[in-house]
Amino acid sequence: MKKIFFQSTSMLDLKIINHEPLMDSRGLLKRLYCQKSLYQFIQNKNIKQINQTLTKKVGTVRGLHFQTPPFSETKIISCIKGKVWDVAVDLRMDSPTFLKYHGEELSEYDHKSILIPEGFAHGFQTLTSNCEMLYFHTEDYNKQSEGAVNAIDPKIGIDWPLEISNLSERDKNHSFLKDNFRGITSL
Repeated sequence: MKKIFFQSTSMLDLKIINHEPLMDSRGLLKRLYCQKSLYQFIQNKNIKQINQTLTKKVGTVRGLHFQTPPFSETKIISCIKGKVWDVAVDLRMDSPTFLKYHGEELSEYDHKSILIPEGFAHGFQTLTSNCEMLYFHTEDYNKQSEGAVNAIDPKIGIDWPLEISNLSERDKNHSFLKDNFRGITSL
């Protein structure tokens, strides 16, 4: 089986995972998750939940979502159909990249994922129609720990690649960050 390689980003602990597929005349096989390879990033946590989304319309934005302690989670995000611009926003208190974001194009063809550590908000915009995403979470969903930031918050200033064509009512109504927002603490 081929390996998983990690690429650093400009944000501490945010990684791009490159999956080296095994290819032959039948097609390909790639490892999406390997606890041994990911141990240094998720430590003693296990994957507790795997979710899949389908987003039908190009230009749709989902997010920016996160969970607060004690249910903070690390996420591994992959695009398994179509193409998206995936975004992680650093909300960690005292982080050198606090309120900065990293955008990364993910597609069904590029064999990469993004590893988003605790304390980051996550969202994406579809660059094609009928995009399917796969999410691995190290925590169960907990409604009381759910948090979100409006995708067009000027304090973050995300430069979405396309005009936003679709946003759920829930995501439209997420608050902008207040001036006194100091970040998310970890346990």
